[in-house]
Amino acid sequence: MTDSRPNIILMQCHDLGQYLGCYGTDVETPRIDELAESGALFENHFVTAPQCSPSRGSFMTGRYPHVNGLMGLAHGNWELEAGETILPQYLSRNGYETHLFGLQHITQDTDRLEYDYVHSEGNLYPGVSPSVHQVNRARSVADVVSGFLDRGAFESPFFATVGFFELHRVEEENGRFGFDGDRYDTDDPDEVRPLSYLPDRRGIRHDVAEMHGMVYALDDAVGTILDSLESTDLSQETLVIFTTEHGIAFPRAKGSCYDAGIEAALVLRCPEIADDGSRYDELISNVDVLPTLLDLLEIEIPATLDGRSFASMLSDDGAYASHDHIFAEMTWHDMYNPVRAVRTDRYKYIRSFWHLPKVYLTKDIFASEAGRMVRETDGVPPRPYEELYDLTESPQEDENVVYEPKYQETRLDLSRILREWMIETDDPLLNGPVPPGDYEEITAWPSDDT
Repeated sequence: MTDSRPNIILMQCHDLGQYLGCYGTDVETPRIDELAESGALFENHFVTAPQCSPSRGSFMTGRYPHVNGLMGLAHGNWELEAGETILPQYLSRNGYETHLFGLQHITQDTDRLEYDYVHSEGNLYPGVSPSVHQVNRARSVADVVSGFLDRGAFESPFFATVGFFELHRVEEENGRFGFDGDRYDTDDPDEVRPLSYLPDRRGIRHDVAEMHGMVYALDDAVGTILDSLESTDLSQETLVIFTTEHGIAFPRAKGSCYDAGIEAALVLRCPEIADDGSRYDELISNVDVLPTLLDLLEIEIPATLDGRSFASMLSDDGAYASHDHIFAEMTWHDMYNPVRAVRTDRYKYIRSFWHLPKVYLTKDIFASEAGRMVRETDGVPPRPYEELYDLTESPQEDENVVYEPKYQETRLDLSRILREWMIETDDPLLNGPVPPGDYEEITAWPSDDT
């Protein structure tokens, strides 16, 4: 190990999915596009969970939510299991100075993360208070990071996690959850492109147009940090990652294991390794990112990780073997929604383990304009226990072919793969319903000691 190892800046935002210009979406994101053009973009990057804490926990540990214990939201009494090692700890133990800017959402105890320096307060949950809303907005966080870089207030090599609030919905005075349109430069609802997997209705267009304002602020913030790396001559010494934890906060996206829920941007720029604008279409899971970073830094990869490195794909040495399939899951969010899924290049198989509505609408989506447009059609009818989608014939996952005769071999094959994965990873769902994180509080009776 030498001091020539790159600095690392990891930028994470909320609820973005792949809603960026560089992923073909009708929105202008020139600075993130610029990062992709000077680095590498992963077109089929999927996360382990369509919700914040479990997905972030997988990214930071390289392990599935039901393996590392974070099966629900960190502010909902779920925590990583004791002994789980996370990315900043791996790096700190190998000579990196570690920093946290903005928010994180994998634990209620920031000390548990063991960053050397924490540069913001109230960095757990994006909906706690107006003051937290303000301090963790993208432009504010980017200014702090920029000052940190400009002052050289670090020892090399350093690792910095940069957590942006955007694109999380905000509860407004009328109880509606929107994208805080008064704060941002939003677009005209009549001019935005409808979401292909939802009906073209006014309330959905309204929310998409409002969300664009957050996208623009996020893009500006990424640009601020990229500019600081250039002006301080750190650009060629820094590995930059931009990603998010799940799909956008709309029905059939966030909170669902459809592609719109588990797709996530992943852009990586690393001098001499990922610096030519390459685009990769191999299946990638976010549990693969941590072992890839360890591999690139020549740090031993623990055998206990669920993900595997794709560093050899970047070097194009022919050694990388693509995933045949990736897995996704959900257990608890603001209600019980136990789901497991497996995706291949062509098929998606989803297994639900409870009596559930056709589409699970998280609290913020249910109480949004977009949610109001589909509550009766999506939030009421029962969901089948099995779903199978031919992504070639039904890319919007709106034609469940699980019972069609010609798909029975595929159904049985994918259900077997999913069940074997659950057995191999000791998934608690196989033993019955998973109690919530505050189960002891729910079942406790008052006593003279309370």
